[in-house]
Amino acid sequence: MALLCAVLLVLALILFSGSSYKVTAEFDNAGQLVRGNDVRVGGAKVGTVQEIDVSQSGLAEVTFEIEDEDYVPLRRGTEAVVKLGSLSGIANRYIDLQLGPDSGDDIADGGRIGHDDTRAAVELDQVFAIFDERTRRGLQDVVAGSAQSLAGRGEELRRGIHYLNPALSTGARLFGELSRDDRLLSRFLVDSSDLVTALGQRRRELRGAVEGLGTTFTALGGQQEALGDAVGRLPPFLRRANTTFVDLRSALDDVDPLVDAAKPVARRLGPFLSQARLFAADAEPTVRDLSRTIRSPGDANDLIEAFRSFPPLARSALDAVRVNGALRRGALPETTAALRAAAPTIALGRPYTPEFVGWMDDFSTTGAYDALGEYSRAWVNLSEILYGPGPKLGQFRRCPGANEEPAPDGSNVLSASEQARLGCTDAHRSVGP
Repeated sequence: MALLCAVLLVLALILFSGSSYKVTAEFDNAGQLVRGNDVRVGGAKVGTVQEIDVSQSGLAEVTFEIEDEDYVPLRRGTEAVVKLGSLSGIANRYIDLQLGPDSGDDIADGGRIGHDDTRAAVELDQVFAIFDERTRRGLQDVVAGSAQSLAGRGEELRRGIHYLNPALSTGARLFGELSRDDRLLSRFLVDSSDLVTALGQRRRELRGAVEGLGTTFTALGGQQEALGDAVGRLPPFLRRANTTFVDLRSALDDVDPLVDAAKPVARRLGPFLSQARLFAADAEPTVRDLSRTIRSPGDANDLIEAFRSFPPLARSALDAVRVNGALRRGALPETTAALRAAAPTIALGRPYTPEFVGWMDDFSTTGAYDALGEYSRAWVNLSEILYGPGPKLGQFRRCPGANEEPAPDGSNVLSASEQARLGCTDAHRSVGP
């Protein structure tokens, strides 16, 4: 007898060893759940639906078991949502648990998740049930037409959805930013309402603008070839512009030191620019009159038309003309010939340039100014006559530099050939013996 009791005890330990944790959730409807459906957390299976029943109040009571001990026990605030694995089949539902906070109380084994913390899946026929028969028939035509339009274009649709994802995520971030500041969003909506109201009061003007746009787009439609060519040229232009903007970023970094150095100067320029603004305002009549002088309506009454009446510079400078029956060359050829003919005279006078410049300097500075006004001094030096051997006579052929003593090395004494060429005599110096 004792042996039999021991065997039964071992069998009981083997069959009933381990613990199970079950919870019952109350739903409006079971959402086509069946026994064996998954219970998931974050997409991972943590349990199984064990039993489905109807309470006396008409709610669906779904009992499920949590098999993953990492999620035992559940916390108060946990929500249970019936979700669909796909749009086809009836056994593709599962319960998705959205765990409550760690600070919540434990849900005991056999505990319940109330009706307020559960949501059932929305069936597709529930959505269609809100439409009337005519709308449902039209929706059927839309679905059928969409199927025909997408037939054989699965790859194109896939690429379109791929590129649509960034736009949707960006739109989600945009609406998130808009809803972050309720006061700003409210003001934006109110201002938008005022704008729409103002536009509504300008219906006639808007009608004219819309008609004008229609005419414009019609004209653009008639230029399809030109527009196509422009669109074809746009990608290379955008690529070059992108390269330019990339290079501009480094250029702006190089300009930053210049901007920093210019800030003190810019602050000092403030008073000057304020005065320059007044000067610009006073200059408006002058500029206006100058503009009328340069260009004015009418014939032969402004500078532009005066310049047009002048003969072309090239014709005056180069073309030969007949004057009093004689054919004369243009101004530039005549000037060239005159300069070539004057070259010997210029060469003869070039050595006397220092004397000529000195005379001009003395002639231009014979006077000065003091507190009483302008004055001038002059004197006569007779020391050579009174104290020297007497004045030098007969000196009519002085050479350039004849007012200086001959240098010991003879550097300022002209050679005989140079004296003959210049027609001067070195002995006719105003200084020396």
